[in-house]
Amino acid sequence: MSDERPARPSDIARAALEAARAASAARPQPTRRRIAGPRRTWTGPRPGADDPQPLGRLVDSLVTEQDWSRHTRVGSVFGRWDALVGPEIASHCRPQTLTEGELLVVAESTAWATQLRLLAPSILGKLRAQVGGDVVTRLRVVGPTAPSWKKGPRSVRGRGPRDTYG
Repeated sequence: MSDERPARPSDIARAALEAARAASAARPQPTRRRIAGPRRTWTGPRPGADDPQPLGRLVDSLVTEQDWSRHTRVGSVFGRWDALVGPEIASHCRPQTLTEGELLVVAESTAWATQLRLLAPSILGKLRAQVGGDVVTRLRVVGPTAPSWKKGPRSVRGRGPRDTYG
């Protein structure tokens, strides 16, 4: 009988680590060669134009260079609608179009359309403060629309589908 106890997992891991270290030390070290080309100069403590940049900074500089700031502010009205007006108001309406400073908002019911018309000055104030004063200048609120019985681009005036029954 042997007095040896079974090896623990930590002992096995320690032995494997020591073996890997010994094998690494026994390997010859690669020689570093200089690659032909311009000598790399460091830009200093701040990042330079050729250093890696955070993505947000690159996008901001691209928006500024291409003069897309107005488009991004208009897009933020639609993309950040919940955060701009608050989750309670946003759950009952949605922005539809933004043309020439007039934002068309469609409410889920006529009662909410009336409520939003009363809240229009405060909603406009929030939008001006967070997006910019020149993006949304007027707010037009409409209620839900009734279904249309038109079946194509052309229609004839009259009573609609009822006039064929008698």
